Amino acid sequence: MRHVLIAATAAAALFAAAPARAADYTIDPSHTHVLFLVDHLGFSKMIGLFKDTSGSFSFDPANVGASKLKVSIKTASLETQFAPRDNDLKGADWFNTTEFPDMTFVGTGFAKTGDKTGTISGDLTLLGTTKPLTLNVTFNKAGVRASDKKEAAGFSATATLKRSDFGLKTFVPYIGDEVSLLIESEGTR
Repeated sequence: MRHVLIAATAAAALFAAAPARAADYTIDPSHTHVLFLVDHLGFSKMIGLFKDTSGSFSFDPANVGASKLKVSIKTASLETQFAPRDNDLKGADWFNTTEFPDMTFVGTGFAKTGDKTGTISGDLTLLGTTKPLTLNVTFNKAGVRASDKKEAAGFSATATLKRSDFGLKTFVPYIGDEVSLLIESEGTR
């Protein structure tokens, strides 16, 4: 019985340690959500979602600074739950999805700020304009997902940007210039 307990303890320790090693992940689009909120005439925040994301990241909890992140978002995947507005936002006055079908973010700096928090500095390219953006990130969990037995890592992130910095100036200041981003993402190995 003692040998079984020792073996079980060793296996559990190995399993628990496995996700803590450096690993490369592919962003799981079915478990990744990129939302944005922008002021609508002072009455409310309009919420939008980009539904088509792809990319990859490398993460080593023991060496956060060596992490990597590259994300691509299809701008035509924008949805606000109101088709006429979605069509307008995809047009030339807003996201101009025909000319600029992709928005990208590439991480350039990774810093740990707490046990499960950090920042990712990087370059956001939108409408052909690249500007720096910092994400405030929470590391949620790494491990094997019960649903599909894949090794996964999950993160939550927030950021704020000025849309006019990227040329999205339509109806500023009536429609807010400041945009809040909320990101939930899982990657699998």
